[in-house]
Amino acid sequence: MNLDRLDQRTVIKGATLPDGTTSDLLVRDGTIAELGKVTAKAGVTIDAAGLQLLPGLVDLHTHLREPGREDAETVLTGSRAAAVGGFTAVLAMANTSPVTDTAEAAERVYDLGRAAGLVDVQPVGAVTKGLAGEELAELGLMARSRAKVRVFSDDGKCVHDARVMRRALEYVKTFGGVVSQHSQDPSLAGPSACCHEGELSGRLGLPGWPGIAEEVVVARDVMLARHTGSRVHVAHVSTAGSVEVVRWAKAQGIDVTAEVTPHHLLLTTDLLSGYDPTYKVNPPLRPAEDVEALRAALADGTIDAVATDHAPHARHDKEHAFVDAAFGMLGLETALPVVTTVMVESGLLDWAGVARVMSAQPARIAGLDGHGRPIAVGEPANLTLLDPAAQVVVDRADSVSLSRNNPWHDRKLTGKVIATLLRGTPTVLEGALA
Repeated sequence: MNLDRLDQRTVIKGATLPDGTTSDLLVRDGTIAELGKVTAKAGVTIDAAGLQLLPGLVDLHTHLREPGREDAETVLTGSRAAAVGGFTAVLAMANTSPVTDTAEAAERVYDLGRAAGLVDVQPVGAVTKGLAGEELAELGLMARSRAKVRVFSDDGKCVHDARVMRRALEYVKTFGGVVSQHSQDPSLAGPSACCHEGELSGRLGLPGWPGIAEEVVVARDVMLARHTGSRVHVAHVSTAGSVEVVRWAKAQGIDVTAEVTPHHLLLTTDLLSGYDPTYKVNPPLRPAEDVEALRAALADGTIDAVATDHAPHARHDKEHAFVDAAFGMLGLETALPVVTTVMVESGLLDWAGVARVMSAQPARIAGLDGHGRPIAVGEPANLTLLDPAAQVVVDRADSVSLSRNNPWHDRKLTGKVIATLLRGTPTVLEGALA
């Protein structure tokens, strides 16, 4: 990579596009100005021979912890992790302290993201006040705020009252919003449930979290979406049964979308046998047959998107006995290598498919018009360059996140993000923050 900063233009030489062709790119004034053979000189020239170019990644499900838990993550540190992971936009979940359930709270997160300037941080609004599941939050005011909130979620808690969920779906329909549901029936999997219910949970003495607790909520919500004519998004799908419900709903023309996390595409519940709280996540890791169903559903389009559910935690919240530890794993910096390892190396997805599930579809679901766009002249230069052949052993100490609850530590993954551009400005070069 030649970083001769002559002007504000960027040239990318010899990149492989998602369709498999090779091209140079000239980026000027935040947009792609030329494709093909580029001879112009630029301030930044990136030698991309052998590198895969993708539209900038979009994450539908990121926990940035600010305000309230800046010891675990901040908007700035989370933005750094996102950029290093190849993301140009992330949706910041509402379970902060205070909860993002007002226009003012949404605008605060939005402004913090703009100040960081590394990725577009789009706040997710809470569905209910205080995530209590009882009274709708300021959905309309958040939608009309400077943050222009379009995705609403009580993530971490299920909107379990069908009447409240119906009203939320009816409300967001008026401005084209979507409700993202954490599907967990509390009568079937309560707050202490932490291990897939089965032989292992019984042997380990851990409270069981059966797949049916997810599936019944998914089924109810797709029927509510059909009844209201509104949009529902299923967060972090984890079971083969949920895949069946989503597939059926789409076949009926119901406006449902779904996401899967990198960890549910690769890790299985047997990892809990050592009681390592790093692997405590909600919904829990599932058996291999569920993992296989999730991979197939992502490949065939039943599951629309990969979303990280990046959930940083301070050491004093994670380093406990398994049942007492906080739920969640890091995900932003490793999402693309995990997808490369699981989906691309296996032939389940090509690079056009990766662009679809990690950029185009997430941007469409979130209503982010400037992201997830094709790599074409005149389009915003939100771009990610990946070395698809690089073999990387993950070291939690290398993370730019404030937290270290990294489930990929010491694992070998394929793929390394080399550069990330946000509207033409490099945020990452040579694999490090620019």
